[in-house]
Amino acid sequence: MNLGSRKLFDRSLTGISVMAVFLMALSLLVLLGPIFSRGLGAFIFRATSEHRRMILEQFGRGDEEDVAAEMQAVARARRPLYGMLKKFEDELKNMEYGKRLGYRAQLKEVKNLLHDLLGPLPGEPETVMLRQEYGQTRWDRAQAKLGQILFSEQWDYSDKSSMGKKMLLPRRQFFAGTQLEPLFPYLKNNLVQMLRPHLVFYWRFLTDTSLDSHLFGGIWPEVLGTFYLTLGAILLAIPFGIIAAIYLSEFASAGRLVSMLRVCISTLAGVPSIVFGLFGLAFFINTLHLSSSKSVLAGSATLALLILPTIIRSAEEALKAVPHTYKEAALSLGASQMRMVLTVLLPAALPGILTGIIISMGRAAGETAPIIFTAAVSVGQPLKIWETLSQPTPALPWNIYNLATEHQAVDEIRHVQFGMVLTLVLLVLLLNLAAILIRARISKKMRG
Repeated sequence: MNLGSRKLFDRSLTGISVMAVFLMALSLLVLLGPIFSRGLGAFIFRATSEHRRMILEQFGRGDEEDVAAEMQAVARARRPLYGMLKKFEDELKNMEYGKRLGYRAQLKEVKNLLHDLLGPLPGEPETVMLRQEYGQTRWDRAQAKLGQILFSEQWDYSDKSSMGKKMLLPRRQFFAGTQLEPLFPYLKNNLVQMLRPHLVFYWRFLTDTSLDSHLFGGIWPEVLGTFYLTLGAILLAIPFGIIAAIYLSEFASAGRLVSMLRVCISTLAGVPSIVFGLFGLAFFINTLHLSSSKSVLAGSATLALLILPTIIRSAEEALKAVPHTYKEAALSLGASQMRMVLTVLLPAALPGILTGIIISMGRAAGETAPIIFTAAVSVGQPLKIWETLSQPTPALPWNIYNLATEHQAVDEIRHVQFGMVLTLVLLVLLLNLAAILIRARISKKMRG
């Protein structure tokens, strides 16, 4: 190849590399942008008076006098609205039977929506579920609920060629001429006084426990559970992975058995994670009886098996990359094979081994399928360290999936879902950053 062709080839490869880096950065921006923007909504939002009352009553934080004074002001703003409801109920008693039935059905729907917006209405029986004790704690959800009160959703099927057209009809028209008609403009114009929204930074979203299936509170049990599972998997996988890598690179003789072993390790790296989850349930729980049912220990052992092939291969390649002269010098000075491995080979290969551990750590933290059968539950309290041997735990990957697919109030807790995703991404980044800093420090010491 002449010099001109070589320069053209080099420039082409450089351009392709730059384009690939640009596309990767653009993809990350498109992927992570919505996660960060919407995930921050779990921490920074306009909280209503109901949120401050809930925080005081359920977590014991806040000034009692300030909250009491605010609730008095809120009650004054809501009093005319409750008066309109009472007058309309009295008006219903004097209506003819057929007309009264139609109004009562609509009134029940309005009262249920008002309950969701403002909390228990006067005269209602004592609530059982926590979600029924409070109105909307976030201003964005309060505005969405206001829209449901002001407009009734109906479908028009007059066009036979379509599946139907959704229409929003003002509820005020249905109650025109009654005592309830003024309620709707009053609610729209005075909602701010009824809920008194203020911008807050709810950093305790990370440290509060969840209440009523994540409708209130934070995600501390999920964060702690993810940390336990990741740390346990790494602690279990590292010793076995490094020992296996040392054996394959330094002590195993070339042969069919070793070749077959390497093929099996490579195959395990590509096995679907759900298979590891089923194996963990059958082996660690039903056969070895590490715990009577799901537990952090069983989940960590399953995740350790999942990441073990990656650690073995990366550690083996790191050991092989150590210059052969290092080993020859140690052996020539009289060191045994094992002493050479422990004092010369392993320290020199440690940066490369840590690279594999970093990759494995990120995968262990984000896996969902292996922990479904072995460790994860939807709702739970933060575990003590000794409880991890026998108790299951909530975890961010599983709870993100669970909230997005199975929660009955999925639209009410979108901020929790995105907050969990953002927290999981940041947790993985922090774990990786810590490992990278340790690797850099070790490499610096080795260079002197």
